[in-house]
Amino acid sequence: MDALTAILYLYAVIINIIGFTVMGRDKRKAERHEYRISERVLWQVAIVGGSVGAYMGMKVFRHKTKHKAFAIGFPLLVIVHCVLFIWLNANL
Repeated sequence: MDALTAILYLYAVIINIIGFTVMGRDKRKAERHEYRISERVLWQVAIVGGSVGAYMGMKVFRHKTKHKAFAIGFPLLVIVHCVLFIWLNANL
């Protein structure tokens, strides 16, 4: 494995941990009626590569599951990111 591939894997792991964590923290804040993490930030984390973690967080914490934009958008982003990740891995 070359350095660029290792960086790609490391980035994927870290951003998905962040995506999962952000969904969990927002759910906790919602339950406590605290100041929330904006939906914009949730989307930004998912778009920059954290879609798998954010989607897993959505399912595990049962958070944003009734919002159609999240329920449809996150799985679509997961597909796009998986295809992109496979393509990058094959071409680097």
